[in-house]
Amino acid sequence: MAVEILYRSTRDLETTFLDRKLADAHDQMLELAEVLTQVLVKHVPGLDENMAEEASIFMAKNRAVFAAAFKNNASALAELDGSDKTDE
Repeated sequence: MAVEILYRSTRDLETTFLDRKLADAHDQMLELAEVLTQVLVKHVPGLDENMAEEASIFMAKNRAVFAAAFKNNASALAELDGSDKTDE
């Protein structure tokens, strides 16, 4: 019988990883999304929590692109057009 070690985030109990580093990265992405959701709900009038959560997860999954855009490189957002990029 073989033994396999699986990792998962306490924020997402359904997703498992074989690599701890990937599980940690997923957990960090979810943590960022959680904080972003709170900020968006608080500061964007009329934005419901579900839409804020979807937007936050999208931004957290694409944080490198958004970080580049926020550093005076707005053209970096073009990477998101027509692609399903979800890397961290």
